[in-house]
Amino acid sequence: MHTLKRKSPLRRIVLASAATVSGMVLLLSMKPHSTPGVAVAAPAPSSSASASAGSGESSGSGGPGSSSGSSSPSGSSGSGGSSTTGTKTVTGSSVQTRYGPVQVRITLKNGRITDATAVTYPQDNPRDQQINSYAVPQLNQEVLTAQSANIDTVSGATYTSQGYQQSLQSALDSAKG
Repeated sequence: MHTLKRKSPLRRIVLASAATVSGMVLLLSMKPHSTPGVAVAAPAPSSSASASAGSGESSGSGGPGSSSGSSSPSGSSGSGGSSTTGTKTVTGSSVQTRYGPVQVRITLKNGRITDATAVTYPQDNPRDQQINSYAVPQLNQEVLTAQSANIDTVSGATYTSQGYQQSLQSALDSAKG
């Protein structure tokens, strides 16, 4: 008589348990898919509007040394001479957080912060995108209100907020020096 055909409940229990464990291992080893429709494409930067970066410009793969400490005249069409508006765009250092790098670019006009944009922040998976879609605009607005790196942490985005503050302070330090 075949071993499986005998009426032995213990063998059936062992085989059912082994099949269940194997199925669970296979199920847990699968990686979740990322939603392709959630990815945000960065608009191509135009050469005449480099002083003002939009909040949609964030690719997550921006270089850490891009345009640090660069100055650009605001609204001028390339006429030579010194800039009388005092507009300066500075990119802070890239700060590595638990979920990825954060980097901030600020625009100063006559010593006041007129624009703050996170050019790099964690957005590798849908959860990062969901969190940072509300946290980054809040942080950008906080900077304009506070006019310093002394801004509130966004609840639910602690690591991004801390990285944002450090990169912002780096940009402010670069602008002063």
